[in-house]
Amino acid sequence: MQARYLTPEQNRKIRRWEAWNRSYFIFAFFTLLLILVFSSQLGLSSGDSWGPLGLLLTLLVSPIVVLQLRLACPACGKRIGWQAKLLAPDQCSGCGVFLSSKDKP
Repeated sequence: MQARYLTPEQNRKIRRWEAWNRSYFIFAFFTLLLILVFSSQLGLSSGDSWGPLGLLLTLLVSPIVVLQLRLACPACGKRIGWQAKLLAPDQCSGCGVFLSSKDKP
């Protein structure tokens, strides 16, 4: 059986998703770290209420879920976001295509 690869355009689409996913993850990680460290000084949390802090945490984490749900195999359209962690998986579990181009840029 012949190994199947993405076209260069499909490969660019996957790499763009990886770049957005990685960039947002780094941004969210450092933002969450700063918010959690300084939440009481910023007045976001107290011993009784974590409402504003919980809202900020939800707003920072929800785009990560959305990015994961948006990733689909360019060859067959199967959602593969949950196979991925920070980068796209090596191969689609649906159609078996390798998620890279034969001619890597």
